[in-house]
Amino acid sequence: MTYTVAANGHAARVMLAFLATAGLFYVNIMPALVSGMIEGLGFSNRDAGLIGSFNIYGAAFGAFVAIFLIKRIQWKPVCAGLLVLLMALDALSMLISLELVMMVMRALHGFVGGLLVGVSFAVIARTAEVHKTFGMLLLVQFGLGGLGVMTLPPLVPILGSWILFMALIAFSFTALVMLKFLPGYPVVIPDPSELVEPVKKKPLFASVFAVFLFQAANMALYAYIIDLGQQAGLTMSTISPALGISAWMGILGSVAVITLSTRLGRTLPILIGILITAAATYALHYAFNPLVFWLANIAVGITWAFSIAYLLGVCSEFDKAGQMAALGGFASKMGLASGPMFAAFVVSNSDYGALINTAVVLLVIGALVTLYPSRLLDKAA
Repeated sequence: MTYTVAANGHAARVMLAFLATAGLFYVNIMPALVSGMIEGLGFSNRDAGLIGSFNIYGAAFGAFVAIFLIKRIQWKPVCAGLLVLLMALDALSMLISLELVMMVMRALHGFVGGLLVGVSFAVIARTAEVHKTFGMLLLVQFGLGGLGVMTLPPLVPILGSWILFMALIAFSFTALVMLKFLPGYPVVIPDPSELVEPVKKKPLFASVFAVFLFQAANMALYAYIIDLGQQAGLTMSTISPALGISAWMGILGSVAVITLSTRLGRTLPILIGILITAAATYALHYAFNPLVFWLANIAVGITWAFSIAYLLGVCSEFDKAGQMAALGGFASKMGLASGPMFAAFVVSNSDYGALINTAVVLLVIGALVTLYPSRLLDKAA
């Protein structure tokens, strides 16, 4: 008889966090991947960014498809199969040296990973005190993501770009081993007699659009942040630690959300968070100063985690039944994918000034868009 951990225990939350992160871990180390393809494979800035973008677009559609599959599948064997497939696709990616082939391969990888994330999130939703499981998820993503962007880029010139995909394989294998010890988490059948509030569509779509803009603006720069630093004259000994520490600082943003909750409402925290993100992003015009580069990245790391938690929370408030709960997550992934795609066309000549300005404008627009839904919720509270 196979040993399984307690369904709502600490160990189960860690294992579920690894399972959900495995499908999207490349997002957490995106700067390392983009920089590695430029440095290790000789890809252009544009092609490297497009590859990262296609990877996340695939994930967005994979997560969307998972919504329709989750009630019809046995989730554990499906997750095991998806993890094995992810490892195979990462192994094949090591052998590719052509940009177009890599784009197709990473789009397929993204789709498989998106399916895994969608199924994992549905399973996480079946746990008690689900916010604790999502808190563990953020801890794993920021903690190991920070370690990845700190350690992997310096290894690419020494070992080659294959080390990037090997890191992804190692993560997926770890999640596969953990999967064996997770319990079944059966579906809880809802009471049909319970009244369901109608979805408030206008504020919901405003909040979803704000999520898209915020994620697109941030990922547009984050995907290229290593090359931006290098073009500004910084060395990897400055860039990698700055990115690793800033990712770890994202944990503080998550803790701040849990601590503040809605004591100050939603509008004020969101506005402060996004405007600090915009100011720190603008400061990257002065990235040639190592201190400015460090402080700007740390500020973005904290406020990115802080703001997106509130933005996704606002989305969920307009859908009490949970029928469209996946929409905010889908918009988030579409934003994460669209940012690098847009940036790929702007930075083809390594001109990061225009990209920084555009990201700042998108962030400010996102802050204005979210005023309507967040103020509506604050007035109703």
